[in-house]
Amino acid sequence: MIRVLTTDVPRVLLALLFLVGAANGFAWMITGHDLIHPPTSDAGLRFEAALRDSGFLWPLMKTIDLVAGLMLLFNRAPALALLMLLPIITVIILFHLVLNPGGLPIAGVLAVLTAMLVFAYRDRYAPLLR
Repeated sequence: MIRVLTTDVPRVLLALLFLVGAANGFAWMITGHDLIHPPTSDAGLRFEAALRDSGFLWPLMKTIDLVAGLMLLFNRAPALALLMLLPIITVIILFHLVLNPGGLPIAGVLAVLTAMLVFAYRDRYAPLLR
């Protein structure tokens, strides 16, 4: 039961967050409109527009979100999926700390879920840190 609460629930919740983000990103790429767009500061909107206008970074990020989210959801190499998502998670947390403080609650949830999974998979990351 403890494993379910400390590993499985955070893994599924993180997967769902990133799958929703991927769906939203691909919807924007196809239609030019977001499915979901929470309130964002002007600086946050400029940063998001820069990512989208780069031409390659937004599709790359959303593809990683989709692949890693599916890996987490179906529990296929979840430690690798989390490793794939860590740079994106870091940017999301810093984005909300610096550019869009209104999103700090979701960044906090993201940080807690990530920390729980990093701790749960710490034995798989140990060889990387030797």
